[in-house]
Amino acid sequence: MPAEPFSGPPPPALSTELAARVPQLLEAMRSVGSGLELHSTLDRICETAAALTGARYAAIGVVDEDGRGLADFVFHGVDQATARRIGRLPDGHRGLLGALIRDPEPVRLADLTSDPRFCGFPEHHPSMRSFLGLPIRVQGEIFGNLYLTEKRGGEPFDDHDLDMVRVLATEAGIAIGNARLYEAAKQRERWIDGSVAVTTALLSGGDADDALQVVAEQARRLSGATAGIVLLPADEGGLEIAAVAADQPSNALGTVVPPESKVVTELLDGHAVFVDDAAADPRLITGLARGYGPAMMLPLHSDGRVLGALVTPRARGERSFTETERTLAIQFASQAALALMMAGAQRDRERLAVYEDRDRIARDLHDLVIQRLFATGMMLESAQRRSVVPDVRDGVGKAVDELDVTIQEIRTAIFALQQGPTEAPAGLRTRVLREINTAAVPLGFKPSHRFAGPVDAVVGDLAGKNLIAALREALSNAFRHAGASRIDVVVDATATLPDGRRAVRLTVADDGVGIPAGGRRSGLKNLKRRAESLGGDSRHGPGIGEDGGGTTVVWEAPVD
Repeated sequence: MPAEPFSGPPPPALSTELAARVPQLLEAMRSVGSGLELHSTLDRICETAAALTGARYAAIGVVDEDGRGLADFVFHGVDQATARRIGRLPDGHRGLLGALIRDPEPVRLADLTSDPRFCGFPEHHPSMRSFLGLPIRVQGEIFGNLYLTEKRGGEPFDDHDLDMVRVLATEAGIAIGNARLYEAAKQRERWIDGSVAVTTALLSGGDADDALQVVAEQARRLSGATAGIVLLPADEGGLEIAAVAADQPSNALGTVVPPESKVVTELLDGHAVFVDDAAADPRLITGLARGYGPAMMLPLHSDGRVLGALVTPRARGERSFTETERTLAIQFASQAALALMMAGAQRDRERLAVYEDRDRIARDLHDLVIQRLFATGMMLESAQRRSVVPDVRDGVGKAVDELDVTIQEIRTAIFALQQGPTEAPAGLRTRVLREINTAAVPLGFKPSHRFAGPVDAVVGDLAGKNLIAALREALSNAFRHAGASRIDVVVDATATLPDGRRAVRLTVADDGVGIPAGGRRSGLKNLKRRAESLGGDSRHGPGIGEDGGGTTVVWEAPVD
């Protein structure tokens, strides 16, 4: 069937100038849509719009989520040195840029300085006269505004420039939409990878403090925050800082945010808290908030239980967290809380298995080993009485004495195996002895020990708890890697740090094989990080073996 003749009005003819610029426009549209990374896409739009219209300067102001200001400002034509001299980027709260946010319609001015909405340039800002601004829409929503200034030749922007930029803005909206989808997908992928890393760390059976540190580090990295902080419920109420990840060493570990804080109440009720300026928010009553700006405070809750909180603050003056970042962070915190619960259940099962195994070993030692040693001692005593040779009687008597000592040591080991975690007295000295006695079983010998100063009286709970963890780590390293036959443990409560503060110093020295070159040092790093978090330090050196063989680990922290 032949096609019906077109009966509508003929399409409007393109002007000669516009027709000549169509190939340039098509090339500009192709360039704008050639990438997926958002910020580079915005850079290309600015550069392309400037080339298309002959503008010396171009910029895109990205409108923030509440539509009242600018969340980002990308510019072209101003070199970095000039930008640094100008300083702060426009925020869109006033002037001509603010007017375009409130009324997103095209604006074309021959001299922007004569417009009543103009509020002046900051110092070192280049001179600008002609101006063309129009909105960029992404899927019907205002994304931002495109600004062009100072057309070359001193001429104002004309209708053709406006028409060209309108077409470019439409293509830019499509390109920005694609870039935002790509950026969102990559962002979600990063948060998912972070959640996997946290779950793996928590379920790997390692130290619980190390797992919490992984949560803090991943949260900080993924959110682009200055710090990542994990808080757990404190014994006296409130929340206690249990892990900190930051660029600079922090002494915040162990700080308790009191239950009087309104934020603590909201977090323990399972509600997330978001602030734009932590230093100025009246709900934050501790001095920790003074150096921070925007912050996300998220409850670690799963299955109706709140296990703690995760805080990711940014420095003062940095941008607030977007809605997408908040949503992803909430999901990350929920996943971390679930992993914490699973890890806790796993540790409980492992602890129960250990206790059952310890009970079995204790029973076997008591019912089998001690009884046999006792019977052997009785036989030796009988042989000693029947012997008429003095040297034989003396030798047998010494063997009986050694058996008595061995039986006493085994009974001490049985007591340590049967002692539950809740039976341990609060004194630091007793806890140190308990760790030494427990380590004696796998080592096959009991490490020597010495205390200096009033250990129980001067060492605080936080320093004591971390010293026990450091002792456990050092003894574990000696058992697994050193192959030592002698270990000396010294706890000195009279030590001082280089800055003069009173400190407690733990020294664990062995005569083993030492630390091989290129060997793993994760345990030593754990000790150092634990000490630094309290304001102390940890180091290692030669041991107590022949010619300095073995390793000496020194761990120290303030007593208060």
